[in-house]
Amino acid sequence: MAPDSTRRSAKSRRAIYDAALALVGEVGYPKTTIEGIAARAGVGKQTIYRWWSSKAEVLMEAFVDLSAQAAEAAGGAADGDAAHGDGAGGDGIPDTGDLEADLKAVLRATVDELNDPRYEAPARALAAEGVGNPAFAEEFVATLLMPSLELYVKRLRAAQDAGQVRAEVDPYIARDLFVSPLAQRWLQRTGPLDHTYADRLVEYALHGIAPR
Repeated sequence: MAPDSTRRSAKSRRAIYDAALALVGEVGYPKTTIEGIAARAGVGKQTIYRWWSSKAEVLMEAFVDLSAQAAEAAGGAADGDAAHGDGAGGDGIPDTGDLEADLKAVLRATVDELNDPRYEAPARALAAEGVGNPAFAEEFVATLLMPSLELYVKRLRAAQDAGQVRAEVDPYIARDLFVSPLAQRWLQRTGPLDHTYADRLVEYALHGIAPR
């Protein structure tokens, strides 16, 4: 029987993903190399360069895969649960009719993910790479950030339709009232990043956009 090249490729990719995530967590992004990832994954360096052009691309794809796995696991473990493991991922922000509760659930899940060592090290590495690499930053935003951010806009528009948010409010600006302070506190470590902080963000933001 001929070897299954598709299965072999999938196994190699999985090993490379795991190796990249592990190394970033153990030695940091600057010390992580393609050679190190290849050695850890048990593949040739040329295998990695056949699929990716840099360690940043490897790490971003590995991180996307990790988030997808977490979302799938969360969905299977708690069908209908509002707080998915990928923050505002999955099928979207829940719409129970209570905008405040829905946003708190999602921001709490986001806080939990940002504080999870499995996500924190690669997420910080990707953010740092984007600072000095504009082309990568554009891809990073388009691939990892915008899909989740658009879910906030969709949920806020539904709240506008339900009369829970003023009609003239720009949902994109309103979205930033929730997610931008969270991201800044995480990146700069300016204070505790916990559920209490997430709840306060929602309460303070909604006080400004609730119907007058």
